[in-house]
Amino acid sequence: MATLTEFLGTGRRKTAVARVRMASGTGKITVNGRALENYFLVDAQRGVVVQPLSVTETTSKFDIRINVSGGGPAGQAGAVRHGIARALLKVDVAYRPTLKTHGLLTRDPRMRERKKYGQPGARKRFQFSKR
Repeated sequence: MATLTEFLGTGRRKTAVARVRMASGTGKITVNGRALENYFLVDAQRGVVVQPLSVTETTSKFDIRINVSGGGPAGQAGAVRHGIARALLKVDVAYRPTLKTHGLLTRDPRMRERKKYGQPGARKRFQFSKR
């Protein structure tokens, strides 16, 4: 039996983390043991997930297994996109300029700001009363 070569990539966005395992195959994508269509129900989020594959024209070349945790659906979709892009780099370094120009290798650093003590939210203050 031939050795199965897997390419790994870790993607992050907000508080979501995605571990991506990519192997040569027919283009089947599984997220947390479910099909991509059953996990990401919104078309826009599915589009975000497959963007690195469509940009590099490798949509039907790889079977992808993804474990994603933390955050919400939008953050998870962004984390999966980042992970797939990083795994594609390990497949072939020639994809780097294409992925870079589309901004798929940059981790989106925006996070929710923490709530501060003595106020009701991160930035909001309690109403000031002079008397």
